[in-house]
Amino acid sequence: MSNSSTAPPLIPHTVWLARGRHVGDDDAADVVRRQLQRLKDREVIDDHLEPDEDQDRDAGPPQDHEPVRDPRDRVFEARWRVEGTVTVRARLTLPHVPEPGSGSTSAASDSAEGQEWILVAEAERGWDLRWPSPATMFWPEGADAGWDHVTVPGLRFRQVNPLPSDEKELRRLFRSCAQDGWSVHVVVHEAMTPDALGRLPLARMLPASLQDRVVEHRATPDQLRSVNWALLREFDFQVPRGGAVVLPTSPVADSYDVREFSVRSVFLDGSEPTELIDVLCRYAASERPLPTGAEAAVTALREQWSLMTMDEELARERRLVAMYAEALEAMTKSRDLYRESADRANEALAALRESAGAAAAPGAPPLSGGSSFQRTFGRLRDATKGLRPSVPTEEERGDPPTEGGRSAEER
Repeated sequence: MSNSSTAPPLIPHTVWLARGRHVGDDDAADVVRRQLQRLKDREVIDDHLEPDEDQDRDAGPPQDHEPVRDPRDRVFEARWRVEGTVTVRARLTLPHVPEPGSGSTSAASDSAEGQEWILVAEAERGWDLRWPSPATMFWPEGADAGWDHVTVPGLRFRQVNPLPSDEKELRRLFRSCAQDGWSVHVVVHEAMTPDALGRLPLARMLPASLQDRVVEHRATPDQLRSVNWALLREFDFQVPRGGAVVLPTSPVADSYDVREFSVRSVFLDGSEPTELIDVLCRYAASERPLPTGAEAAVTALREQWSLMTMDEELARERRLVAMYAEALEAMTKSRDLYRESADRANEALAALRESAGAAAAPGAPPLSGGSSFQRTFGRLRDATKGLRPSVPTEEERGDPPTEGGRSAEER
């Protein structure tokens, strides 16, 4: 439980997000470009774009709440439609990898583990897990594509990840998985050694939008004791014999209940694990806090989007015109108020001079207490009261103290 008084923002129900690493000889940006162009040629996606720094500058300076991205990051945008009419916008970012020897402590490890990628997609309505995975819009689906590595070293999406036999390594692995809020980690225990069909990854049976977010950890039949020992110390629960449990990730949702996200038995015989699929879908659709870094990624998708249709560009220009008109109107009102105040001050000053001249004329009667001079002077005095400098005291001037109202020199 977090001690913060402010609840962390939740994952919007319209948003799909994932994060991973591309490991391979091919440049990650080139792989993405080829895939996007291939799908556009096949009319799978409507369009794609690689925004550059000039387009970012044309969009105007970033607001205080907008994330500032490294200009060396590579960004790709794509849009497509699902169910014929629902538009999906997606933004993939390849963060800049520091060069070895650049002074960054993580430069060597980042280079060795490949290119990190961050992908956020948003639909015009609530996300349906049966829709195509945004990951396969940017990355090819081949088994050797190399993009499906998890940010936790040694793990991959869409594959079976055997759990280590050493208990200390198990605890370190579970601790790392708990920090990976971008993915859905599930531990499956084999009640008995499965056959060839049972050794296949369960991801192939999941809804399309869930396949590239689920990390399947497998425990062999004789690993139950050590796996539960590590789970108890890291999460305070266990995996049922022959069952499965979804691990909570950081930040942990207040509504997480291990009883709601565990399965007592999973038949690894090639049949569809209906109960486990239901649990994974419910967990993916549950209200969960945005993982670290996801809020900035969602904000960038919404507020730094460049791939617009003609209608969207027209609507944006209209919003800009309306915003500038409001700012101009506010400036005009401020100018008018200032001018009105200046005119009143000039009128009061003119009346003051006129009254002072009349009082100085030879044989002029003394001014009464309700004269225009006194009224004008009172208004001017009140208006300028805050502008008069205060008279310094004797201590502030540094004068010697007086005695009986006389200074030492007068005495």
